[in-house]
Amino acid sequence: MLPMITRRRYQPSVWSNLFDDDFFPVFSQRSTSMPAVNIREEEKRFILDLAVPGIDKKDLKIEINEDLITVSSENKSEKEEKNDGFKRREFSYSSFCRSFYIPDNVNKDKIAADYKDGILTIQLPKADEEKTKVSREVKIS
Repeated sequence: MLPMITRRRYQPSVWSNLFDDDFFPVFSQRSTSMPAVNIREEEKRFILDLAVPGIDKKDLKIEINEDLITVSSENKSEKEEKNDGFKRREFSYSSFCRSFYIPDNVNKDKIAADYKDGILTIQLPKADEEKTKVSREVKIS
């Protein structure tokens, strides 16, 4: 079960127009650490790189819900040790959850992800503009 997600208001700043306000974090929940994210735009796609070193690929979860993409992880571990008259029990818990708006020009059916060397890379291919643009001639009467 993920912790409750709190919505943070987007605060315009000097960097507001970096991605034309189409693609910015929506909300996030911080438990122990929040992964750094780089967002870049190429001609045919957007790319999100999340730094998640030390997190196993099986503990990462990516969900798409309408116009949001959410990346989350939850990891619990327990360790118990019994030696000559003493007992030690340790546990740790870490989680994060980050969500981003998906721009309208992204083909949601072709979103893909890859994990290598502690970097989760999510590729959001742009839809063919020829199919999305409507052009026609308007007759003057």
